[in-house]
Amino acid sequence: MRLGDALPAFSLAVGGAVALLGVFFLMRGRVRIEKGWAGFTVARFNALERITHWLLAVSFIVLAFSGLAMSYGRMLLLPMLGSQGFGEVLRMSNMLHGVVAFAFMAGLLLAFLLWVRHSLPHWRDAIWLLKGGGLVVRGVHPAAWKFNFGQKLLFWLTMIGGLLLALSGLALLFPSMGLFARTLAALSALGLPAPAALTSDQETHHAAVWHGALASALIVVAIVHIVIRTVGIQGAFAAMGSGRVDANWAKQHHSLWAAQELKRMDAEAAGRDVGKAQIVTAE
Repeated sequence: MRLGDALPAFSLAVGGAVALLGVFFLMRGRVRIEKGWAGFTVARFNALERITHWLLAVSFIVLAFSGLAMSYGRMLLLPMLGSQGFGEVLRMSNMLHGVVAFAFMAGLLLAFLLWVRHSLPHWRDAIWLLKGGGLVVRGVHPAAWKFNFGQKLLFWLTMIGGLLLALSGLALLFPSMGLFARTLAALSALGLPAPAALTSDQETHHAAVWHGALASALIVVAIVHIVIRTVGIQGAFAAMGSGRVDANWAKQHHSLWAAQELKRMDAEAAGRDVGKAQIVTAE
């Protein structure tokens, strides 16, 4: 199988995701803050978390476009740009892909360390799923901590998919190391349906196909995530923009976490009031 042969399947997957999003918006519309803006905000993500998110997001977008140019550019870009223009695009894409890949890996590691504790399974996840995450029926808002089931699912898809993507990418960047062949040999030794031995050319081919398939799947996941968090849910983008979200948004989508944060904010405010009172008394 050649990578170019996968273009119809990739196009179908992207088209399917866009169609599902379209159906969602037609049937449900934008998920708005039902009680309106509260007028005050709650801190959701600190600077390190936002930097990590954008490092991962921007590096993935660069990798996606450069990877698509290398995989399908001959069919899509060559007719438009000509041999010289396409050659320059291919050269830049190849250079960017090899460099930005390490930024993506760094972002992936940071994201894991920062958010794995919020992404562990909880019994409330089942209730969230049964209620459609509050996205299907208006007025239904299942309780959730900092990450709901949907965000946990995205986290693990990104972590596992990103790790496998990085490993197959490293196998392509450093073919002499035989990373992919050794991985398949280990799987074969465990009794799994994988070839026990590969030639150098076979390893490169398998790694490229695996890398392309994983990248395509993650691109579809990213499209859905971007649309939902920017257009689909009112007030959601602020979480990774300013790092603060409206209090009513927090209560609607993450009620357990919001109650905890608001209680902490009240305690801090009370502490400041006591401190001011003590200063006034001393004067």
